[in-house]
Amino acid sequence: MALKATIFKADISITDMDRNYYNDHNLTIARHPSENDERMMLRIIAFIVNAHEQLQFTKGLSDDEVPDLWQKSFSDEIELWIELGQPSDQRIKKGCNQSKQMKIYAYADNSFDVWWKKEQNKLNTKKNLSVYTLPDALSATLSDAVERSMQIQVTIQDGQIWLTFAGSHANTGSQGMESLEIEIEKHL
Repeated sequence: MALKATIFKADISITDMDRNYYNDHNLTIARHPSENDERMMLRIIAFIVNAHEQLQFTKGLSDDEVPDLWQKSFSDEIELWIELGQPSDQRIKKGCNQSKQMKIYAYADNSFDVWWKKEQNKLNTKKNLSVYTLPDALSATLSDAVERSMQIQVTIQDGQIWLTFAGSHANTGSQGMESLEIEIEKHL
């Protein structure tokens, strides 16, 4: 019997002063059985920093033909292709060729460092590609904030991201609001 995706809800209020973007998003996130909390939260962070009315989650791990997130125009052209982790050369080539812009988000762990040293020169040739990392230590903190229903307030200013999680946090045992500051490093 195949395992089904677990459904999560996230109500996200975004105040992005860097891009003059102010909006609320009510997201339904289907977490694939093989996806862990850290990866799901990386998807949410990627959504937050690229938030747009047309940005949406795809089938992700369930479908090799699509990225983790994408933004399509009204004429169905892919404007933004977002991958997580350390995608293969084929995935990067496909994303860069099929979209106006491609972005990769990963945690800055040892596996990323190895991948980056190996791929950096090839990736520098892709003019529509950007690569970003979040501190590896942040993965556990974000994972602790996961709940089936999340309320997240986001403020982005001068490249800094502040997340405030409302409600009780079963994993941390805290009640009320929990705030977190995130700094994303751009590699390319």
